[in-house]
Amino acid sequence: MENITSNTDILVSGGGIAGPALAYWLRRAGFRPVVVERAPAPRPGGQTVDLRGAGRTVIARMGLLERAAELAVEQRGIALVDRRGRHTARMPTELFGGEGIVSDLEILRGDLAELLYEATADDVEYLFDDTLTALHEDADGVRATFENAPPRRFDLVVGADGLHSATRRLAFGPESEHFVPIGGCTAWFTARLDLDLDGWFLMYNAPGGLVAMARPGRLPGETKVALSFRSAPLAHDRRDRAAQQRLLTGKFTGAGWETDRLLAAMADADDFYFEHLGRVRLDHYTRGRTALIGDAACCPTPLTGLGTSLALVGAYLLAGELATARGDFTTAYAAYQHRMRPYAAQAQQLPPGGMRGYAPGSAPMIALRAASMRWMTRWPLRRVMEAQAAKAADVELPYYAQAFA
Repeated sequence: MENITSNTDILVSGGGIAGPALAYWLRRAGFRPVVVERAPAPRPGGQTVDLRGAGRTVIARMGLLERAAELAVEQRGIALVDRRGRHTARMPTELFGGEGIVSDLEILRGDLAELLYEATADDVEYLFDDTLTALHEDADGVRATFENAPPRRFDLVVGADGLHSATRRLAFGPESEHFVPIGGCTAWFTARLDLDLDGWFLMYNAPGGLVAMARPGRLPGETKVALSFRSAPLAHDRRDRAAQQRLLTGKFTGAGWETDRLLAAMADADDFYFEHLGRVRLDHYTRGRTALIGDAACCPTPLTGLGTSLALVGAYLLAGELATARGDFTTAYAAYQHRMRPYAAQAQQLPPGGMRGYAPGSAPMIALRAASMRWMTRWPLRRVMEAQAAKAADVELPYYAQAFA
């Protein structure tokens, strides 16, 4: 604690990936972080996330890369399939230095969250089954009010609580001012069915802007599924799972390939999640004593494959700048903004074609998409893919050697 002169007590809202990663670095620097998480425990399972570029570097500096590799999901790469299940294009994981559409190190979101929790549980206070309800800032700190726990005062607050961040809403304003839809919705869930993936992440496009995806889980008999479709923003109750599943059933029934089997498995999934696809856009990631990291600050959408990198890098940079400034949050927040914003801006750029490229609307465009993937290993499209892959590492990560000593 001798290096930190002020603002030592920091509330971190969100116990997924960004929050525990931030708590890890803050604790190493001598701060006293407290993590509040709405779930009753670290959330298990979930879909696979990429450990690539600078995000992988952060995990390595935490000393967790070897363990993450042990938990990685084995995948041969991504393959597009037609309605009969025949491969129409493939991109193996080893292409583009392991930084292609499917990286050579992917881990279930729940496994990564559990790994980060285990790395912090012994010396970081966690408030599970709770959430922020109000923030009252004054000249000396912030009074945080919770749904369950009694109010507490903190020097600083960091929102690491995802796309629908309560912290962002309380400190920066309504979500409608910061969330920019990209024209689609998606659902994720785990299916337990006998589907022969042969180690591939399979992706099926159907006319009408429909996308069905299935990829291997880490455990035998598990298939990780995503169903996406192009759409204007929908008015829906985020808690009404039955209505969301009826919507998906109406769109995907009879669409071809394995969609009917995936829909049947959806009803029994215990981790079903439905969401609009969109980006979070903020001019500044800090306001007063509150800062944002990860999806709360700069969600790039799953189409980029860079959400985990942004979360890990943001956590590392914010903690490092706070430690370097010895708790002077005004100086630290400005430095964090300066380092993080260019990286986030690049990461938020969608792949060529955006939502239309991901979910083509007609059979000819679906065929063109498959052809484009086959051409990505050749000039000139290879350069496009190389540029997309390079975004994950395009940020300077100071060592902060003295701060994290």
